[in-house]
Amino acid sequence: MTRRGQLVLVAATVVAVALVPILFASLQLGYHDDVRATADYHDDPSVDALRVLERAVATESASIPSQYAWAENDSAVATVRTGLGPRLDRLQTSRIEDGVHYNITYNETAAQQWEDANCPSGPARQFGDCATDRGVVVQNRVDRTHVLAVGFDVTTTTERGATTVTVVLEPSGRSSR
Repeated sequence: MTRRGQLVLVAATVVAVALVPILFASLQLGYHDDVRATADYHDDPSVDALRVLERAVATESASIPSQYAWAENDSAVATVRTGLGPRLDRLQTSRIEDGVHYNITYNETAAQQWEDANCPSGPARQFGDCATDRGVVVQNRVDRTHVLAVGFDVTTTTERGATTVTVVLEPSGRSSR
């Protein structure tokens, strides 16, 4: 083999070795030919609505224990729902200009299922009874009413169609879907 052939072979090897990290990097990053679909996945308007709802539930639930004894838990639930009302109304039309509409309703069944799964009964429990009322789960803690969770159905309508998410939000920031 001539000196020139050896030089070409060495150059080809250097180029091949240089391409190996690029190949691995592209495999790790993945590839998707529909960039708009990928961006829309990360910009799901339902996620935005749930974030707003989480903050609203936390804010409206914060003062309930100091205001309501357990005997007044019916009034505590009414206060939470009344406080959430204007926020829900604003949220439902907040992205109309972007072609997004939210329909938000309370889900009593999801809240009841959350209560059944998360409120222990019997003598070993730390706190008192739980109750689900109009989609809001409350608990008796030292004769004060504490809001534990609120169940919602959130229907998001865009030009692509409508999706409905059932979620139970806790004032602590945890949620279940």
